[in-house]
Amino acid sequence: MTEQSRVPRVSVVIPAYNNARDIDAAINSVLAQDYEDFELVVADHASVDGTGALLERYRDVPKVRVLPPTPAGGGALANWNRVSEHARGELLKLVCGDDLIAPDALRRQVGAFDAHPDVVLVAARRNLIDANGKQLMAARGLGGLSGCVDGRVAAKASILAGTNIFGEPGCVMLRRELLVAEGGWDSRFPYLIDQATYSRVMVHGNVVALPEVLASFRISAGQWSVRLTKQQSQQATAFHEDFAASHPGLLSAAELRRGNRRARWMAHVRRFAYMWLRRRM
Repeated sequence: MTEQSRVPRVSVVIPAYNNARDIDAAINSVLAQDYEDFELVVADHASVDGTGALLERYRDVPKVRVLPPTPAGGGALANWNRVSEHARGELLKLVCGDDLIAPDALRRQVGAFDAHPDVVLVAARRNLIDANGKQLMAARGLGGLSGCVDGRVAAKASILAGTNIFGEPGCVMLRRELLVAEGGWDSRFPYLIDQATYSRVMVHGNVVALPEVLASFRISAGQWSVRLTKQQSQQATAFHEDFAASHPGLLSAAELRRGNRRARWMAHVRRFAYMWLRRRM
């Protein structure tokens, strides 16, 4: 049986888009894992900065499957779903093309699944780094959650916090069959594609929150604006309302109002944080 034909336990997928500067670091952080039973599936999505050509260098690397380029259009959803649909593992982790995972990320998250058979998602904390990889903030995420938690409680906690306490996809590992059952990544609220998807998966079982820092999320000073502040807060409240309606009894009217107020506040907090970052850089 060849490496390419063997079904791995874990699929790491990278939907690359204009990541020429950082894609090597992202891929190498996956290949440097101290856990062996994984595959890496990567596809470029109509990049114009040479990302696709860089990926060709990995075509013959063991564990790596480089897909033909994803056709232009469809936004992030098109490539996120495409690489996820090509995954074969029981467990799935999506890593954006400019982010990093720690060398022990897969081992620790798989270990949490093994220790808790009813778990559907495992999340860890992450560092925030700048474009050059310099740490800006350490050990962010999880909103105080720790250990094994009921998935409905975890989803509710994130809504009450008004933000995605589970972090970007590189922080999370989930059961692939549940992502498939839920129709793939949920982009009805584009700025919350990760949180909305996690929440739909989490209601199927328990969640493990690991205190370790297992990922690094790269941010840049140009990622935020007044327009984005308004759009994200609007989408957050729309997601809250939709999730509450889909799961009657999970959130009271007062809790829903609280989560919506927090979402509006957190959007402004992020805007000011990025303004600070722009001055710093």
